[in-house]
Formats: sequence, C-alpha cells, structure tokens
Amino acid sequence: MFTGLIREIAEVISLKNNFLTLKAQYAPKLGDSIAVNGACLTVVRFAPGTFTVELSPESKNILAMENYRGQVHIEPAMMMGDRFEGHIVQGHVDCLGTVKSITNSGNSTDYVICLPNEYARFIIPKGSVTIDGVSLTINDVNDDTFRLTIIPHTIKNTLFRRYKVGSKVNLETDMFARYIFNMFKNSKPDDKLSWGDVDKVMASY
Repeated sequence: MFTGLIREIAEVISLKNNFLTLKAQYAPKLGDSIAVNGACLTVVRFAPGTFTVELSPESKNILAMENYRGQVHIEPAMMMGDRFEGHIVQGHVDCLGTVKSITNSGNSTDYVICLPNEYARFIIPKGSVTIDGVSLTINDVNDDTFRLTIIPHTIKNTLFRRYKVGSKVNLETDMFARYIFNMFKNSKPDDKLSWGDVDKVMASY
C-alpha cells in the first residue's frame, strides 16, 4: 500500500529483459515492494546505491514503458505507523492516460488527461487519482478526460515537468470508487449506476 507521495526521483541504470535497475538514495531490502512510476514492483537484487526490480509480462503490457528510462518516481510501501498524507494507492495501474493539453494559468498549470472510456466511470470530481505514482486531486471531469491543476512545487519535484501533449502516463483510479461502483453496478437493469445513485445509497445509511 502506498500514499502517492514520491520519496525521490531515481535514475534508471538499465532496463534489460524483465529487470529494471535503479540508482537511488533509498536502500530497500530484498523482497521489498516499491512503487516505480506508480507500479508496485518487487526488489529482487540490491547493491550499494542501486537496486533491481522485476517486471512481469503483464506489467510491461500495461505500463507506459517509454517512461522507464532516464528518471522515474519511486515510493516505498507504507509501514505501520507511517504518516498518511496522500490517498490510499495500491500500486495497481489500471490503464494508460494521455496528456491532451497543458495550460499555464499563472500560479498553476492545468493538465487535461484522456483515458479509456471503461475507466472514466471511476474518475470523480474532487476525487483522487494517481498519475505515474503521484497522488492528485481531480478538478473537472468530461466523458473521457479529466483536468488536474498542478502547483509549481509539484511540477518542480516530479516528472510532470517533462510531460508534453501526447505523453503517456500510468494511471490508477481511486480504489474506493472502484469498490463502490462494483458493489452496486448490478442494482440497475442496464448495468449503469450513476454517482448520483451512489450518493442516494450512501445517504440512506
């Protein structure tokens, strides 16, 4: 389990076959779970100043592998008693998003992200989403896009600074949105449950 707060930006030393070797100040132990650009991966080797994680074929098929070069976000798994600041992140990437537009609005920058229709149902206004491992708040939602407003501090300290229109990103929707939707999706004959319906159900408790 993760929080979506990036511990550091690690340097990619190599990506060969299924093994990704990173240089970082953080020193994990063998078998530790660590989120790399938002994907939960297992440490299989380590050496002074570096560690290696293994990617399954499933992971390589889902993830934006072009972003596993140069630099990557890393976040170690939470420990009991850690301070909780972002939102609950599983490190299970749902799909790829695509940066549709980037607009500077003075003291912040708006990023519009496009995503597959089947995952748009889990994107909720003022809800949470994880982009390449970064916990963010959703501002506006349309049919297959959503808007994020990113402050300069986040851009400076994450890889958002290198994203361009057309960039692919790993996207994990909010765990609770997925759970709630799947709990109640069969309550309507047409299998389409709106968030207004969910609000009514939750208000009855």
